[in-house]
Amino acid sequence: MKSVQMTDFEIIHHGAVDGVTGSCHQLFFGSGEGDTRDSILIDCGLFQGAELATDHRSEQDQSKIDFPVENIKALLVTHVHIDHVGRIPYLLAAGFRGLIYCSRPSAELLPLVLEDALKIGFTRNKRLIERFLAQIEKQIRPLDYKKWEKIDPSLKIKLQPAVHILGSAYVEVSCYHEIHENTRKKKKTKSRIVFSGDLGATYSPLLAAPRSPYRSDLLVLESTYGDRLHQGRRDRRKSLTRVINRAVENRGVVLIPAFSIGRTQELLYEIEDLLHREKIEDIEVIIDSPLAAKFTAIYRRLKKYWDREAKRKLRRGRHPLAFDQLWTVDEHKEHLQTVNYLKKTARPTIVIAASGMCSGGRIVNYLKVLIEDQRTDILFVGYQAQGTPGRTIQKYGPRKNGSNNSRVGWVELEGKKYDINAEVHTISGYSAHADQRNLVNFIKRMRHKPTDIRLVHGDAEAKASLAAMIKDQLAISNVTIP
Repeated sequence: MKSVQMTDFEIIHHGAVDGVTGSCHQLFFGSGEGDTRDSILIDCGLFQGAELATDHRSEQDQSKIDFPVENIKALLVTHVHIDHVGRIPYLLAAGFRGLIYCSRPSAELLPLVLEDALKIGFTRNKRLIERFLAQIEKQIRPLDYKKWEKIDPSLKIKLQPAVHILGSAYVEVSCYHEIHENTRKKKKTKSRIVFSGDLGATYSPLLAAPRSPYRSDLLVLESTYGDRLHQGRRDRRKSLTRVINRAVENRGVVLIPAFSIGRTQELLYEIEDLLHREKIEDIEVIIDSPLAAKFTAIYRRLKKYWDREAKRKLRRGRHPLAFDQLWTVDEHKEHLQTVNYLKKTARPTIVIAASGMCSGGRIVNYLKVLIEDQRTDILFVGYQAQGTPGRTIQKYGPRKNGSNNSRVGWVELEGKKYDINAEVHTISGYSAHADQRNLVNFIKRMRHKPTDIRLVHGDAEAKASLAAMIKDQLAISNVTIP
């Protein structure tokens, strides 16, 4: 009986191990030992919420690169959400000057994301930001989907559409390495390693569902919703319709915390469709995020990456991301005026603003003046990480207490406690992440299934549930949780 042992590559996870943020995975390949071996990095994201280290260091210190970068030959970016790219400034500060590979849409979006991250977490010095962005532009190498790119004589990569957001990809790595047979003979063989990044859900707006790779020997798989199933498209539309109708009837505001890229554009697409079908005119839709407005413009320009349904609407003269009831807020002064206007005026309005987990950004100002108003609806459409205000609002408010229907539950925003009197809703069907069924099907539809699966980017319960489901349905026993 042959004993086959892989000796020439290993994976170290520098993030997304104890939760859903900080994605960063290092694949070592070739000969040598320890950190002297060549490697590639897949993503380099920020930690957020309770997943930030608790050793009393500053958030900036916690984000610094604590591993050598000299032998990292390339960085592969699966998509441009901050929990996958937010540590890139630290990576460059540590001396990394290799190429940054990503899809063509991501190549357009990445500088905008990093510029915003620099202004929030580093500096507002215009000259320093321009120097950094110029360096990033030198290192970015856009790739077409579905085409192999050689990184090293023993390693090549291919990006496949992950359909999480525009430009998102999962990464196939073809790696030559030595194996030992019967502990004596050596020969070269080839392994296929797949890094899922964040996979999109089935029937997401704007983008087509992801397709599985033909083959994977080792799969590094996200598990954000590994223990849950999303609502179907019909059910989530009904839920969204109920929330919007309530706002029209109550003359209230719907607050939707959403990431500037991906979720915002998908929501606009669905809201436009709902207002069109239901003929709802007495409501305004506000994007209060200069960054989201820029991303939306890029989404409109890159229509060739949309799915068939979205392209069909365009041919019929519909404009899912630029309709009459939609307007954007850019300047901070205009933002504050809008907040005060909605505080004083009974005007049915949908506000989409970052951050998606209510941990900062303009959504916080809206929450501070509207969360105690019973006419307000807070709608969560994405994952809320442990330790974020979004998770607190989702978990504790509103709560009914006794027969008098009094409400309890509060959240702390910028050092002050606020009662959660607003109605709180969660529509999981609008998550940009695959659910448990989608994740299992991603593996099931591979012609040659992996013998080794590593689950990352998920809470402990989600990873454990998904591991059990994979073992049960696919009979793959080697499912590990790093």
